[in-house]
Amino acid sequence: MNTILSLPIRLLRLMAQSISLALVQIWVNKTRSVLTTLGIIIGVASVTAVIAALSGLKAKIMSDIETFGTNRIFIWPTRPDTGKYKNVPWDSIRFKPEQFEGLLTYCPSVASFTQIDDERDSIRYKEKTLERIRLSGIESAWHQIESRPVIIGRAFSAIDQTQARSVCLLSQNLRDKLGMDRDCTNELVTIGYRTYRVIGVVENRPSMSMIGGAGGNEDYEVFIPFQTMYRNSGNRMWFMVMAASKSADVSEEAKAEITFFLRQRRHIEPGEPPTFNVQTVESEVRTFQKIATRFTLVAGAIVGISLLVGGIGIMNIMLVSVSERTREIGLRKAVGAGFAAILTQFLVEAVVLCCIGGLIGLGLGQLLTTIIAHIPQVDILDKAYIPAWAALMSLGFSAFVGIFFGLFPAVKAARLDPIEALRHE
Repeated sequence: MNTILSLPIRLLRLMAQSISLALVQIWVNKTRSVLTTLGIIIGVASVTAVIAALSGLKAKIMSDIETFGTNRIFIWPTRPDTGKYKNVPWDSIRFKPEQFEGLLTYCPSVASFTQIDDERDSIRYKEKTLERIRLSGIESAWHQIESRPVIIGRAFSAIDQTQARSVCLLSQNLRDKLGMDRDCTNELVTIGYRTYRVIGVVENRPSMSMIGGAGGNEDYEVFIPFQTMYRNSGNRMWFMVMAASKSADVSEEAKAEITFFLRQRRHIEPGEPPTFNVQTVESEVRTFQKIATRFTLVAGAIVGISLLVGGIGIMNIMLVSVSERTREIGLRKAVGAGFAAILTQFLVEAVVLCCIGGLIGLGLGQLLTTIIAHIPQVDILDKAYIPAWAALMSLGFSAFVGIFFGLFPAVKAARLDPIEALRHE
């Protein structure tokens, strides 16, 4: 019983002695140890820096998507590749506003929706003219879906929509660019060849590094009632619909409900491909996360090859160490050191050498990550960071390299004949 209880203590004592001897040997051969671990250092630094950059890019994109809204659903008409609608005219495929009447009643997972269309047009206020600004026809639900409220004035009313009034909303930056007063309600502007009365100002679009924000006149927006734009087009407009589910968790249910609803409204028979697409942001988020995870693993594996190259260097130097310390090994065996003790000593030395290299590489990787995160004009990587799992994986893989490549030299040392080892010059 006492022997069993003392076994863990003896093992811990052996490990402590082996680590102490390993550190002494590494310190005695400092230059050689640094050069030997250079491959491990570069490998760990490269792996952690690449994973940090990819993790930062993923975090940045996910942040943009969350700002954009993960419960959004986009619906647009499209001509299928098969079926009887394959070659029908595009005019037969486009949406019609009446097809969406009752959508909220029959789709309980949908919180709101707006019919929307975008064009490029000019806008003039007094002597100031801007070309190719973004003109959008929207409904009142657009503000809730986009999280962009009217901050001055009012939103479009039901009367504005049903009577297709010539009223408009301006974005803040468009108002400022035209040189209008802060409260510009009741001012008249000319959009294209038509005159509109300004009834409010909409909050600017949130700044996003990866989504939207194309710059230039893309940021200058003017909004008119959807029915006004539809009437101006002669009731033949090609438009899409943007909806919001009640939460991101029910986005797929909302998608299924919208699909069933539109198939009924557009008289699409069972088995026929739909003449529209319904896409949720939430499904795109999941797809992106899967792709990002796979890409991170592949990139880490490719860069991790340098760790294997560093492992070969470890094995080579450990073989040299065994050759140099043959007499020491013979002496230890002569005074009673067994196979396990010699094996443990050299194996621990290889592992300690690799772990030290891994720690230095991790520090260098953190330095590279900090540099990457502060590169001017590259703000998409400002969230670069080393995940905890990447740091643990790097150190764990360094230890594995030490065990794998240090095993052969350790076994060779443990198998040396003590008499022959003592005779070695």
